[in-house]
Amino acid sequence: MRATPGRRVGWPRARPLAGVAGRRLAAALAGVWLLALAAPARAVYTVDIDAPRAVRKVLTQHLDLARFAKRDDIGDEQLSFLVTAAPQQARQLVQTQGYFSPVIQTEVRTVKGRKAVRLSVEPGPQTTISSVALSFTGPVATEAPVRETATRLAWRLQSGDAFTQSAWDDAKKASLTVLRAQRYLGARIAHSEAKVDPRTHTAALSVQFASGPTFTLGPVTVSGVERYPHAIIDHVNPLHVGEIYSAARVQELQRQVQNTPYYASVAVDVQADPAHATEAPVDVKVHEYQFHSVRSGIGYSTDRGARIEGAYSYNNVFNRAYVFTVQGRLEQKSQYGSVQLAMPPDSKSYVNSVLASYTRTDDEGTVIYSLRTGFQRTRSLQFYDYTYSLMYYQDRLEQNVGPPTVSRALVPAWAWTRRNVDDPVFPRSGNLINVEAGFAVKAVASDATFGRIYGRARQYLPIGRNDLVLLRTEMGGVFSGAASARIPATLLFRAGGATSVRGYGYESIGNNVSGSVLPTKYLITGGAEYQHWFNHDWGGAVFFDMGTATDTWAERRFYQGVGVGARWRSPVGPLNVDLGYGIQNRSIRPYLTLGVAF
Repeated sequence: MRATPGRRVGWPRARPLAGVAGRRLAAALAGVWLLALAAPARAVYTVDIDAPRAVRKVLTQHLDLARFAKRDDIGDEQLSFLVTAAPQQARQLVQTQGYFSPVIQTEVRTVKGRKAVRLSVEPGPQTTISSVALSFTGPVATEAPVRETATRLAWRLQSGDAFTQSAWDDAKKASLTVLRAQRYLGARIAHSEAKVDPRTHTAALSVQFASGPTFTLGPVTVSGVERYPHAIIDHVNPLHVGEIYSAARVQELQRQVQNTPYYASVAVDVQADPAHATEAPVDVKVHEYQFHSVRSGIGYSTDRGARIEGAYSYNNVFNRAYVFTVQGRLEQKSQYGSVQLAMPPDSKSYVNSVLASYTRTDDEGTVIYSLRTGFQRTRSLQFYDYTYSLMYYQDRLEQNVGPPTVSRALVPAWAWTRRNVDDPVFPRSGNLINVEAGFAVKAVASDATFGRIYGRARQYLPIGRNDLVLLRTEMGGVFSGAASARIPATLLFRAGGATSVRGYGYESIGNNVSGSVLPTKYLITGGAEYQHWFNHDWGGAVFFDMGTATDTWAERRFYQGVGVGARWRSPVGPLNVDLGYGIQNRSIRPYLTLGVAF
């Protein structure tokens, strides 16, 4: 493609060969290629591309002369044609990077019977964007101007930016995605052009978006249901017939169905036909799990050590889709086993279940055996989780000195979690909050009367494009006139570890009695972390943590920790590697964590 003054280029997508000249060149190349297949001669050649880094990569990857150099079946005629076609093809490739005045030269030499091809490219000045004009047709301007504003804000190219084909395509795609995200599912780009002036090396961009009509959601139709009741999807469906289309709401439906234990995969599609925008059908296609399932896994954490775990589930108890689950987990410092029978979601998306679990932990000279059994009612939505429970606890605590203590409690409790972050896996802004409350009454299957509250929160604050501040806090209290020994140990608190106060051992901050760190009535921890991301996947961090766990607030002692860490956005979630220094204990400890704790 030869750029001329005022030439308008609006490639629908990037191509190594574009336009009429490109198609003719490709056809000629194909013809010569077929004729040359019978040629007995073979050419072995090398290619040296002399070009700035900005264009060398695209030439190496897409220029036929460079790609075919790795083959050993290139005939002399084929090589001759590749050399002849290289300047024109290289020109078109360089233009996709915004260089419309390149100077290209080729040189072929024979060295010791081997062809050596040198392609020299002087790309010239890169084209920059002189202006951007976005316009809209359809009802969006009067019906939902906020959608027009959001689309404009999503546009990624500004005056003065370098013009490249990929950036041009990405900018159009990003803005169109935002326009389609709410109301205007059938939105399209009616017209786009990049008017390039090779004399001034500038490009004037213009895009016209056609919003089309407002879409509303129709009834949900489900396919793929064979084993489990259709009512399960109806009960977790948050959508209402007639509501305005929203991609976030459709994703919420997908998430709610996927979060049940019955479906291996879920695909949700809204028919995007502008002629039928009113109550557009919502199609849900599911692939079900078998009735029986077995899961297992291994892992490691610096707090708990090596881990092996497994679970078995049967998803059709009583032939009514009740889920029976047995699971176990073995860790170096903890062993856990549980059984649970859960009903399918009811008409308000709540899951009722009965469960029992047994846990043994051995931390900091304290061994706790904990039996828990009871009922719970849970509801999980896109941003909120609710849990109502009635649990009976029986704990046995052994320490270095003195006899074991046994404590019991029947605890009605409530828990609430809110997730308000921009990305649930790799959050950069927003917050996560969890609150719990419960109580027990002496003589009602309990050894003491007490009230318990607990809360934790994380706040993510973006700083510029590459930095992030993470603030976190954790607070808890058990309010009772009884001694801590009369309250189940698993309802009390200790601090220290990778997600608490770094620089100290896991749950090593508490009531130290003859080397045994006992759980306490009160807890408060906090931390501040500054992250700098060197690229999309890798970052570094510095942090400061502080906290205490105590039975008597007047005798509290705060522990501080500082340190540095590495951050990796791994395929399975955020991986954090930290090195913390405990100021009070003058100890250095490494930490490894995977995922966001909520």
